[in-house]
Amino acid sequence: MTEDVTEDVDSEAPGSPMVLDSESSRHPQPMYKLMRDLDPIFRVQPAGVIVTKHVDIEQIFKQPDVFSSAMSAADLGNIRPLIPLQIDLPEHRMYRKILQPLFSPQRMNALHDPVTALVNELIDRFIDDDEIDFSAQFSVPFPSQVFLTMLGLPMEELPRFLAMKDGIIRPQDVVGKPTGDPAVTAHQRATATSIYDYFNEILDERRRQPKDDLLSQFLAAEVEGDRLSHDAIVDICFLFLIAGLDTVSASLDCFFRYLAEEPDQRRRLVARPEMVPRAVEELLRWETPVIAVPRIAAQDTELSGCPISKGEHVMVLIASANTDETELPDSDQVQLDREVNRHLAFGGGIHRCLGSHLARLELRVALREWHARIPDYAIPPGTDLLFTTGVRSTTSFPMQLRQSA
Repeated sequence: MTEDVTEDVDSEAPGSPMVLDSESSRHPQPMYKLMRDLDPIFRVQPAGVIVTKHVDIEQIFKQPDVFSSAMSAADLGNIRPLIPLQIDLPEHRMYRKILQPLFSPQRMNALHDPVTALVNELIDRFIDDDEIDFSAQFSVPFPSQVFLTMLGLPMEELPRFLAMKDGIIRPQDVVGKPTGDPAVTAHQRATATSIYDYFNEILDERRRQPKDDLLSQFLAAEVEGDRLSHDAIVDICFLFLIAGLDTVSASLDCFFRYLAEEPDQRRRLVARPEMVPRAVEELLRWETPVIAVPRIAAQDTELSGCPISKGEHVMVLIASANTDETELPDSDQVQLDREVNRHLAFGGGIHRCLGSHLARLELRVALREWHARIPDYAIPPGTDLLFTTGVRSTTSFPMQLRQSA
């Protein structure tokens, strides 16, 4: 789960670096290197300034007063800023102070057993099949089921949650019309309204009848006299719904695509399951499912000699930073047992992903349990997997399951 939600660069803009064919969508690392080599900071309309090098991106993350995260509240159909994503200091500090303990490693580790059970329940449904759609049958439902478990909601709500998520993140696909079409905008706004209505109702229920779940913890949380308001909790849930579900699904799509195409690496992971935690970090670095995170210049400034005007949008390509050879000399090599890994897949600075510990737990459990039960799998010959820009996920992921003797 990432706190940052990406804005897609306009893929129709002439010269846009984010125009991806199927090969580049699967293997974008050469494209990142090309951008760093040609011009590490450049402008693309209507996206604004594109920043590709690790050193510049770290500088942006360290200066939240200069590079603001307070985007327009209506970017995703929401009527208020998403908390804590679209909140700057000093208010941001208060929200993180309250929320950080609720997403600590200790609290997330307590979810280990139920998350493990969810993974195995999903695998049980297709373990005997010859071919599955990995996206539809595993990577999409899994993080949503974890979210439902955390909120103390029934699994029957899964279709509703997926519909709300897709209605915000990819309304053009739901409606079947291009981005900007009035029908797409209307669907996104209607979906946003349904999310507010849903969580308003659930929170009212939790006030009347508290449970041992995250929503009740939000209501009870208090640090140094500060508490979360009703609207703030709804805004937090809105963000978690759209950020926490899609990014973990995308991570799984990217990880398993890589391991399906690199059987030697997969066999090492199967033979040495103790490598899984480091493998997760390395695949987050190499694949970086969330390509970029947006900022906006709060004042006139410059970055490595490039002038940036107040109000200008700055697109931070964390995926490029993670493969920057000036930061990591062997950045073009995937080492699943890499010991030191300073990747930026979860962002950085004060807006570093609040849900990173949960995301790591989900990814580690998924890789461990899957490869213990399904050590051999492949993408069917002739399949042309296409990954989306912004958040690298697939809409369909055919996968052949072949059990080793």
